[in-house]
Amino acid sequence: MTPTLVGVGVGPGDPELVTMQAVRVLREADVVMVPVADTGEEGRAERVVRANVDRDIRRQVFALAAGADRDRPDRDVPDRGRPDREAADRGRPDREAADRKAADREAADREAVWDAAGEAVAAAYAAGAGTVAFATIGDPNVYSTFSYLAETVRRLVPGVVVRTVPGITAMQALAAASGTVLVEGRESLVLLPLTAGVETLRHALEAHDTVVAYKGGHVLPDVLAAVTAAGRLDTAVFGAALGLPGEDVRPAAALGARRTAPYLSTLLVPPSRSGRGARL
Repeated sequence: MTPTLVGVGVGPGDPELVTMQAVRVLREADVVMVPVADTGEEGRAERVVRANVDRDIRRQVFALAAGADRDRPDRDVPDRGRPDREAADRGRPDREAADRKAADREAADREAVWDAAGEAVAAAYAAGAGTVAFATIGDPNVYSTFSYLAETVRRLVPGVVVRTVPGITAMQALAAASGTVLVEGRESLVLLPLTAGVETLRHALEAHDTVVAYKGGHVLPDVLAAVTAAGRLDTAVFGAALGLPGEDVRPAAALGARRTAPYLSTLLVPPSRSGRGARL
């Protein structure tokens, strides 16, 4: 029996936004695994899976607490005012060194978590499992932790077959919830994460028709400033907690002076359209 690993996309969080194929795979797999933070809190993928299938589920730590905490809607960035410039310059080398050390520790911790998850899947095969299904929010091929798991398992289990079941993405869910057309005719679409800052967003707003940005809650003021500077705030739509009880969907202009948002936020910026078929 050839070991098979299936990444199953379960959508943004609404248990109804799951495909029939995803439910079938989750029911038929020998082992179903869901990612959880090391805090032990139930994650979106686990909630969706439990709402759709009644079976044993293995919870696997695949995110560190700091990352999980970034998705809390009540976690605001404190306003510490404007620092003294000379004092800031004097302290910059120490801060940069501390930041590098922290980044190295975070990377090592992340690698250890990925290794442990891969070893758990390998152990399931060693115990007789033929198919292991790993549920992931959104789509397993779009900014998903599943790709890291698959790479690890391929190294540990030679000959493993890796497959994926597509899922509904956050940008699709936000487009539907806000009544926004993503693209039409000859329009271009670009999707990018804002984990490294907003410079790529500025370039995308100049070069593309529809721009979708993920994970920008921690730099929300800069994001809104970039969209405003591009003259595109009037069409922009913001979404967070999509498909969940606390879903927040609103025009980006309505965010006002808000300083931060959940980590898993989505910003959708479509172009202005002049009429039916104008972009053909």
